Amino acid sequence: MAEKKLSIFEQYLTAWVLLCIAGGILLGKVAPDIATTLNDFSIYQVSIPIAVCLFFMMYPIMVKIDFTQVVKSAKTPKSVFLTLFINWAIKPFTMFAIAYFFLGYLFRDFLPGTEILANGEEVELWRSYIAGTILLGIAPCTAMVLMWGYLSKGNDGLTLVMVAINSLMMLVLYGPLGGLLLNVNSMPVPWQTMLLSVAIYVAVPLIAGYWSRKWIIQYKGIEWFNERFLHWLTPVSITALLLTLVLLFSFKGEVIISNPLTILWIAIPLFIQTVVIFSIGYFVLARWLKLSYEDAAPAAMIGASNHFEVAIATAVILFGLSSGAALATVVGVLIEVPLMLMLVSICKRTCHIFNECHLDYPRCKPTIYAQEA
Repeated sequence: MAEKKLSIFEQYLTAWVLLCIAGGILLGKVAPDIATTLNDFSIYQVSIPIAVCLFFMMYPIMVKIDFTQVVKSAKTPKSVFLTLFINWAIKPFTMFAIAYFFLGYLFRDFLPGTEILANGEEVELWRSYIAGTILLGIAPCTAMVLMWGYLSKGNDGLTLVMVAINSLMMLVLYGPLGGLLLNVNSMPVPWQTMLLSVAIYVAVPLIAGYWSRKWIIQYKGIEWFNERFLHWLTPVSITALLLTLVLLFSFKGEVIISNPLTILWIAIPLFIQTVVIFSIGYFVLARWLKLSYEDAAPAAMIGASNHFEVAIATAVILFGLSSGAALATVVGVLIEVPLMLMLVSICKRTCHIFNECHLDYPRCKPTIYAQEA
């Protein structure tokens, strides 16, 4: 079977992403007043312009979900168990270990100096950078992962179930795990930011997608929905993703330009952590649990990606806007999109290693693989 032809957005998505990141940084540099004005439109540190873009990024994904499949996905607990195990039993501790090895030992001499935190305490900069990576490691993605699951052609219904469960788990475990790994007595959690971001990034587009899908199919039919409406809607998600990147990096462009080498040192452990967690989930645990490709891909993606909005907000609240911890969370944003696109490509290129895969790719021959295995 021939592989389906990708749209110009999908075919050159990595290039578009890099151009938008560069464009956002340039916009923040040459027109900082515009970036500052847009960034000021926020509620509980949730940017309204970015929230609008994320709605249009998520809605086309949500409207494609057949909610009867969501119910079926909830009845297959292995995939849900996998993502919970990775996100809460493995990922926070591997993030701490990898970040401490690189930033606290290997790169320590390249990260000299101290800083005064928002509470007036003086700490070494490398410790502050590690704190930022920890905040990233304990915040599983609950928004962008819907895009990664969609691009990897995974089970969208299962992705939605895992997003919902991890959102609830984050409300319970984010504070205690952060307090443990940051070695502080208590850790204030931005509950308003968490709840509002989950509502805007997931709940609102989910409700809009559910009711509009039901209404369109009822009055126009499933054929018109699939062949006309979805065809028109296809570029919307990726266009909104690119516009989100322009806005996001226009807000943080000056920070990135001012700290090029520090960005590199922080990016290395974050890159390694993401690849390690993805590999454990996708190549090891998903195959051990005998998941289908459509379930394995999103389960691994939600473990590899981070909820950077919550991580940034928490770092700012705990340590201050100009802290090393806040900078580390911004680095997480910088590398996440190109890195997750790389992992999406790896998923699609290796889908044939799973016993069950329904992708329209020449390599996906599950019956032959099962016989050889």
